[in-house]
Amino acid sequence: MSILVNSSTRVITQGMTGKTGAFHTRACRAYANAENFVAGVNPRKAGSEMDGIPIYGTVREAKEATGANASVIYVPPAGAAGAIMEAVEAGLDLVVCITEGIPVLDMLRVKNRMRQMKSKTLLLGPNCPGLITPDEMKIGIMPGHICRKGRIGVVSRSGTLTYEAVAQLTDLGLGQSTAVGIGGDPVNGLKHVDVLKLFNEDPETDAVVMIGEIGGSDEEIAAQWARDNMTKPVVGFIAGVTAPAGKRMGHAGAIIAGGHGTAKEKIRVMNDCGIRTTMDPGEIGSLLASVL
Repeated sequence: MSILVNSSTRVITQGMTGKTGAFHTRACRAYANAENFVAGVNPRKAGSEMDGIPIYGTVREAKEATGANASVIYVPPAGAAGAIMEAVEAGLDLVVCITEGIPVLDMLRVKNRMRQMKSKTLLLGPNCPGLITPDEMKIGIMPGHICRKGRIGVVSRSGTLTYEAVAQLTDLGLGQSTAVGIGGDPVNGLKHVDVLKLFNEDPETDAVVMIGEIGGSDEEIAAQWARDNMTKPVVGFIAGVTAPAGKRMGHAGAIIAGGHGTAKEKIRVMNDCGIRTTMDPGEIGSLLASVL
């Protein structure tokens, strides 16, 4: 059992023939279940192959030919929003967009269009590392060698801190059920609260690590939902305690504006909602272990 992906997930790579798409598709196939990466999409290279994987002109054609239910996108920023919509309109269950630097206006159009369509497609990202269910499926750029099958869920806005938490859990012998990087852009798909809901319903997840950053209110919303609904312990870390107001720190969405979205405020709300936090990213794993 896992959330979002497992050994049955069948994946299309949009942008597979580019340098980044090719590299990470090969890495994902080498990690687990190579046969589950079933197609690539490139209108200019339709009918060809890469490493034995057929390339189609459109996502819909790839889905119909292979039965794929998920897509991962490595398309450059100018075309990435269009790639997301192509996958959504094809009716895939999950779309994972790794691409960084998509214009905010493009993503607003994507989200509005998905809302108008009442789309049931789950969008992860953009500007995210993807997700991994250890020993079953890796979609995206997460390093598989630091992962271990276990019963702890991880959800994070920060790619690097996702890896840090995963490595600590592995070193402690706890492992992960699924680790999910939701991305740091101001307009994205799945939020912390959406992933917490999935972990809460997963019988093979016992506890959750939630990692956030300055900017926005996603962490506060998730903490308040967890207070009222979560049946499993959650621990947290917020990056950016020393960040100055008005200066973007790393991710496009990591910015304090108008005094809102500070790390201290997020930590206060999380603690008030029963989520134990640490100020030291090196203590995330031990903090989680202390609540089991």
